Amino acid sequence: MRVEDVYIQGRRTWVRLHEKGGKRHEMPCHHNLEASLERYLDVTGRRGQPKAVLFPTAPGKRGQLTERALQQYEVYRMIRRRVLAAGIGTAAGCHTFRATGITEYLRNGGKLEVAQQMANHESAHTTGFYDRRNDLVNLDEVERIII
Repeated sequence: MRVEDVYIQGRRTWVRLHEKGGKRHEMPCHHNLEASLERYLDVTGRRGQPKAVLFPTAPGKRGQLTERALQQYEVYRMIRRRVLAAGIGTAAGCHTFRATGITEYLRNGGKLEVAQQMANHESAHTTGFYDRRNDLVNLDEVERIII
C-alpha cells in the first residue's frame, strides 16, 4: 500500500487494499483504525507523501524507516514476534486476524453476506471457512466435563 491508499471519502477515512490477482478492494475504516492511521501518518511524517510506501521496513532496532515496502514473510515474522512477546503460544498470522474479524463481526449480529463482501470473497462458502463461532461453542461444551 501507498500513503495515497488511505483517503477521505465523505467524512470518513477509507483504505484501498491491493489483493491477490491484482484485485483492489476499498473499505471504510473502523474508527479505531482511522485514529491509528492518522497518528501513524503524523508520527512517520508520511502524510504529505502520497506515493510513499505506507508500511516500510525498519531494519534493526534504530527506529529508522526505509523506502522499501514490507514483504509478506516480514509481516508474518513481525506478527509472530509480537504474539510470542504477548505470551500467546498459538501460531498466528494475517489469516488469524481475518478469521477473528469475520468471527467477531458475525458474533455481533453481522450477516454472512456482508462479511463476504467485506472480505472480498467470491463465495459465502469461502467466508464460512473463517467463521470460528462454532469453535468456541465446542470448547465451552468440552469444559462442562468434570472428572
